[in-house]
Amino acid sequence: MKQGIHPDYHPVVFQDAGTGTRFLTRSTITSERTVDWSDGNTYPLVIVDVTAESHPFWTGAQRIMDTAGRVEKFERKYGRRRPHGSS
Repeated sequence: MKQGIHPDYHPVVFQDAGTGTRFLTRSTITSERTVDWSDGNTYPLVIVDVTAESHPFWTGAQRIMDTAGRVEKFERKYGRRRPHGSS
């Protein structure tokens, strides 16, 4: 690997702003905030809005889209459309 051209890749703790869940990983991101981790080391702390702990897709809280209902609502509002070029 060529020296001096890659950003510093180091351990960082990310914390979910909604749930407070923290996890240690590696990243090039920097932060002035720090946190003491269970291994006795201090790492940069980055607060993020969404992680797998709070994202609706991963928590099972995702809404199911009712596509058929949306089509019917559109047709009620705008009427049934003919394909372009049809008589």
